[in-house]
Amino acid sequence: MFLTIRHAKAESAGREVIAVAPRNTSRTCPACGHTAKENRPTQERFHCVACGHHAHADTVGATKVLRAGLVRRDANPA
Repeated sequence: MFLTIRHAKAESAGREVIAVAPRNTSRTCPACGHTAKENRPTQERFHCVACGHHAHADTVGATKVLRAGLVRRDANPA
């Protein structure tokens, strides 16, 4: 039900919804791609143990979800 409403609202706003797997999105470094549990030392902090990149964990997760969605959209042109 939630996804149906989300798709309808997106369509009425001229947007599209692309489902992506959220697995490891807040544990994978957007700078170097390294995935590790240790990259997420706290609930809100992200610090890559491989390259040192640091940011808010929600920002990292959102960035990874956006990139995954853009890849899926570009791979399946309408």
